[in-house]
Amino acid sequence: MTRAVFPVPGRFFALALLFAAAAVLQACIEAAVIGGAATTAYVAVDRRPPDVMLGDERIDIIASSRVGDALKDQGHVNVTSYNSTALITGEVPTAQMKADAEKIVGQVPQVKSVINEIQLSGASSLASRANDSYITSKVKGNFLSANKFSINRVKVVTEAGVVYLLGLVTREEADAATEIARGTSGVQKVVRVFEYIVAN
Repeated sequence: MTRAVFPVPGRFFALALLFAAAAVLQACIEAAVIGGAATTAYVAVDRRPPDVMLGDERIDIIASSRVGDALKDQGHVNVTSYNSTALITGEVPTAQMKADAEKIVGQVPQVKSVINEIQLSGASSLASRANDSYITSKVKGNFLSANKFSINRVKVVTEAGVVYLLGLVTREEADAATEIARGTSGVQKVVRVFEYIVAN
């Protein structure tokens, strides 16, 4: 595992979560309607074994739930697992809460390591999170336009303008993804959280 850094209100929150959940549900329904062909294609380009992919989804759900229960609305933390490595991002008010979140995530079954990128500050605004989602979509769009690697092999997470890149990639793919992300407007810096493989 290599990590490298490259410089470059209550009711409304609940409503935003509801809209986000609806969007996720809609995406799931659309995927189900399309059928098995799309799923097979995605699995074919993802280098993780299917059981690891499912394990990553399970880690995301369980870890996020446990951290949320522990924080009790005192912070904002996201958990993103890739190949059983859990990246945690967001904001909490104290160093103890940051350490607690890392411990909780590390105790979830199948997690092999934790990358703790939580910042000590107040929770980000809905506008900031929306902007992060927009940056993520722009980075992915630039990956697609550049066509230098399969975009399903690099996961993009954005927090406060910082883009985190995860995946099982070759050095060439990592460098290409980093360069593209760094050149995307709005990106403050890029953090590589890759596991490297040797190209066949």
